[in-house]
Amino acid sequence: MGKISMAASILWLALVALAVVGEAAIVEHTFVVHEMNMTHLCNSTKVYVVNGQLPGPQLDVVDGDTVVVHLVNELPHGVTIHWHGVRQLRSCWADGAGYVTECPVAPGGNRTYRFDVSGQVGTLWWHAHVTCLRASVHGAIVVRPKDGRYPFPTPARDVPIVIGEWWTLDLVELDRRNLDGNFEDDPLSATLNGKLGDLSNCSGVPEESFVLDVEPGKTYLLRFINTALFSEYFFKVAGHTFTVVGADANYLTPFRTDMVTISPGETMDVLMVADAPPGLYHMTAVANQPPPPDLQIRALTSRGLVRYAGVRADNGGAPVPAPLMPGQHDTMPSYYFRGNFTGLAFPSRHRVPAHVDERLFVTLGLGSICRGGKKDCKLRRSNETITVATMNNVSFHHQTAASLLERHYDGTGEGLYTEDFPDRPPRPYNYTNMDLIPVGPLEEVLEPTTKAIRVRRFKYNSSVEIVFQSTALLQSDPNPMHLHGHDFFVLAQGLGNFDPKKDVKKFNYHNPQIRNTVHVPRVGWTAIRFIADNPGMWYLHCHFEFHIVMGMATAFIVEDGPTPETSLPPPPADFKRCGTNGFSKP
Repeated sequence: MGKISMAASILWLALVALAVVGEAAIVEHTFVVHEMNMTHLCNSTKVYVVNGQLPGPQLDVVDGDTVVVHLVNELPHGVTIHWHGVRQLRSCWADGAGYVTECPVAPGGNRTYRFDVSGQVGTLWWHAHVTCLRASVHGAIVVRPKDGRYPFPTPARDVPIVIGEWWTLDLVELDRRNLDGNFEDDPLSATLNGKLGDLSNCSGVPEESFVLDVEPGKTYLLRFINTALFSEYFFKVAGHTFTVVGADANYLTPFRTDMVTISPGETMDVLMVADAPPGLYHMTAVANQPPPPDLQIRALTSRGLVRYAGVRADNGGAPVPAPLMPGQHDTMPSYYFRGNFTGLAFPSRHRVPAHVDERLFVTLGLGSICRGGKKDCKLRRSNETITVATMNNVSFHHQTAASLLERHYDGTGEGLYTEDFPDRPPRPYNYTNMDLIPVGPLEEVLEPTTKAIRVRRFKYNSSVEIVFQSTALLQSDPNPMHLHGHDFFVLAQGLGNFDPKKDVKKFNYHNPQIRNTVHVPRVGWTAIRFIADNPGMWYLHCHFEFHIVMGMATAFIVEDGPTPETSLPPPPADFKRCGTNGFSKP
């Protein structure tokens, strides 16, 4: 063997060895955010996209890899990108939450995000985190195991199923209306991987459908992501069942089901075996919502196809089966579906902390503030008030003057925020009394709200327990709650008002699911627990966009630990501080 051939062989063997031991890699991308026109439903609509794609580019990484994304902003306003569900251990500066961890990248500006993806396997996602741009500026993050092995049968292929919505209203204008307490605007359709499906049509011509091509007998890993602004979705495929195996990049104890239910912000990993007679089968996604007297949005449905190899486009003349879906107002299937979730054999470092240092009881609902800064005004959704969303009767003020993380790091937060987010609501009441939904004397007493930036500080490595309580105050929506920078244990869920004497007995300390986004059921509660072990400023918010814009949010400060390795590092050398990059309001 010649010297060159021998050298090539040695190099090849070295590369194989690196692959076998799972050597970490650097995954690098450039994201150009820009406007373009797309035509759906006979109309050309301006949309905001990354690299001309909807959904945007998929990030494929292996557990332990480093991600480097160069963001180029060609929009006429500021933008950030949040890496939803990535732990961001000691990399809070890269979290991408607008005005929380950074000021938006200005028009014509750029920035580079660098972070590690470690200790997570499954599906995450990225999205814009200013205004309502995440409706179209989003994409999947697929994290594969180092050794290539899953705790379930290896699939023939994995397929992202991105559930979204098609908006014709400009997303920046939608944000402005939500800030003014107007949440009566609707998308025109649900979408599957950016396609509206054949139930929508333009002058009688059906819209294009997403098609999943399968081969008989093979197993497919469906990676669900709900990017929608407003709705939880039911998803089914006619003639097929699923095995749910993961959520939010954490493994679950597998369970069988014929339907997946997924809220905005959540991801879910699901196996589907192509074991039906070869043919065409409809897949359907349907948005659910509470019944009246809650404010109603249009019924949102999208439909795609599962197509077996070799089957004719007309299905051999046979009708294409469609799944039987729950009613639009039937939210109970969601509750029962989520009752199946338990965690799968997580490492000892993920054991539920036995002690609790900080306990919070957080009510989630609506309220009102007086227009123009007045102290007194006519309530009951009058023209003198702005409807806001609240946590413990505090509506988060989304300021556009500074980054909370920068002020925290510099020790200059005084005057911008206060560290007094309350442990519980200011007054107890029957949180799930349905008579609170219509305007009237019952809700009028409870709706006056504080608008402020009130955050909460936790000592490093403290154990925090939160019970989220959905309420019926002016509406009875569920609430998908997302915590940046941390995973948490979901201990239990329930309907009605949380009873600390009885419901604590339901807590699962043995094998709870580990999540970053949890669906708090309609007029029900969910209990979580986590370790505050990631120093920085971390956003907590509902992932319904109108709720977050209207103030259902806060931020958690996690203090530094005792060593440099347990402390928030300085901002990266190329990090552009607020005011240094000409940042602008979105």
